[in-house]
Amino acid sequence: MDSQSLKQRTRRELTATDTATKNNRNRSMRRDKRMAMAKRGVRSLAIAVSIPVSLTLLAICLGSTNTSAYATSTKPFWFPPLWALHLTCITSSFLMGLSAWLVWAEGGFHKKPTAVYLYLAQLGLSLIWDPIVFRSGATRAGLLVCFGMFGALLGCFRLFKEINPIAGDLIKPCIAWTAFLAVVNLKLFVI
Repeated sequence: MDSQSLKQRTRRELTATDTATKNNRNRSMRRDKRMAMAKRGVRSLAIAVSIPVSLTLLAICLGSTNTSAYATSTKPFWFPPLWALHLTCITSSFLMGLSAWLVWAEGGFHKKPTAVYLYLAQLGLSLIWDPIVFRSGATRAGLLVCFGMFGALLGCFRLFKEINPIAGDLIKPCIAWTAFLAVVNLKLFVI
């Protein structure tokens, strides 16, 4: 074997322009990855918020066909008008969708799967409240739904706050709204 004719490979020395080109390429790849991740995040946020809001709008449209009893009954001065009641329900579902997205983005639904069930229970109960109270006129059943919704919201608050404190704070107005809704429902039951 002729080892004398073998040459050792030398690593080509990088010039300053080669290093700059490589750094620019790495920077643009990182920027592209971040942009793709941001687009996925915005898309998932839009889905997480639009689904509960759309379902709430559908429940309001389907459940508010018989609102004459609410409009014509004698109510205390602090009763909200029907449009304000519905607008606040939509806002509450928006806040819950946003807080659920924050928990999902942190990976919290995998860490604590009970949070998913509590969120879905709260969403389902909030969707059936309007048709029960305004379409059927069953204020007693609506009051039970409010109590269930309140319990599910408290459970969501406790679990969401452990995963993401901002998500837990977003649930606080929803809890207050549900408590007020239970009081309104109780007054409707008494009237």
